[in-house]
Amino acid sequence: MGLIKERIIATFFSLLLVASVFACPASAAVGSANLKVTIVETNPYPAKIGEYLTLNIQVENVGGAKADNIDIEVVPEFPFSLDSKENARQNIGALNPGRTATKEFYLFVDKSAKKGSRSIDIRTRTSPNDPWSEQSFDIRVGTETFTSKGTVELAEIVSSPEVFMPGDEGTVTVTLKNTATAATVSIDGKDYDTNARIQAAVLRPLSDGIRVQYAPYYEMGLLGPGESIKLTFNIEVEEDAKEGVHNLELDIEGNSYDYNSRKNIPLKVDSSNIKVITSKPLELVNGQAIVEFDVANTHPNELNSVSIRPEAEGLKFYPAEYFIGPMDPDELFTIKFDAVRDNSSGSDNEDSEGINMSVTASYNNGINRHENVAGNLEFATDSLPSEGNSTVAIAGVIAVIFIPAAVLLYRRKKQ
Repeated sequence: MGLIKERIIATFFSLLLVASVFACPASAAVGSANLKVTIVETNPYPAKIGEYLTLNIQVENVGGAKADNIDIEVVPEFPFSLDSKENARQNIGALNPGRTATKEFYLFVDKSAKKGSRSIDIRTRTSPNDPWSEQSFDIRVGTETFTSKGTVELAEIVSSPEVFMPGDEGTVTVTLKNTATAATVSIDGKDYDTNARIQAAVLRPLSDGIRVQYAPYYEMGLLGPGESIKLTFNIEVEEDAKEGVHNLELDIEGNSYDYNSRKNIPLKVDSSNIKVITSKPLELVNGQAIVEFDVANTHPNELNSVSIRPEAEGLKFYPAEYFIGPMDPDELFTIKFDAVRDNSSGSDNEDSEGINMSVTASYNNGINRHENVAGNLEFATDSLPSEGNSTVAIAGVIAVIFIPAAVLLYRRKKQ
């Protein structure tokens, strides 16, 4: 019996030991540093065969603990190479959770490289005593040179919505046009066609708070004289994006290096929204009121599916929600509600006290649904009798009028 107890006790402590061994790495992982690597810019883009390439590499600590001494290393393979092995590794130092750091690396693209996407490995470690973490990235290489002389120009920019709000998603559509007017052009006695080629097009944000979600366009084909093409990019505006005009850069790879171009794409961000203004005094008379509002769209572009919903403790509104529909910028719309005292709500408000009312506006800006409190208002309540005491008051008034009349009639009959 004693032997069995000893074995049970030994087994119990063994299980505790195993559990503690497995629990330690889990808890350590929660509080450890974790690095995320992103190539934020490739210059030039695409990489040119036989030329130098600059990589801007961002490292972000997405873990829960500080990274003490970060190293980042580029491991190039053909067609990429470094001037020396010393240039392959750079030290970032310490990086707190949520913080980022950027380093530049210079690579040479071999003259015998072929056009297309080529991979490159980037390694990071949180300290010299920690193991390396490796990730591969694709880099586009090569530009074909064509003898065509057509020129691609930016013909139109359309944002949807026209003006973004913080937190919105939408699109930016650019129209690129071949500005040539004839099929051929003669230069130095030699004839050239005027077709234009778009070998690549990429849209990059130049300020914080704006993200471009889609990858670049490749091999968009040939545009004849006067022809155009539309390219659409998905845009995300972060919640903390600053208001104003943000600039994006459209890089276009054309017929050859001489025909490459960069275009500025403005993007507007504005948080102004729906406002509600009272157009009549807010006062309950005998537990009832007609509420009238002026609803104004203060946003720079049209808002759709606009609806207004008033709410107040102890009151019911009819209709419960007023649907307006689309509203142009600076448009003013007047709406009315019937407000009635709700005796079943159990509200403690007396007739002599004010009643707080909130007015909520819901609307769409493009594909984005928004809601904001458009007004915090207060009902004034009259001192007239409530519905429960109105019968007594009316009876009192009738008595005051009727009793003297009855006495007067009695006296006349007696005479």
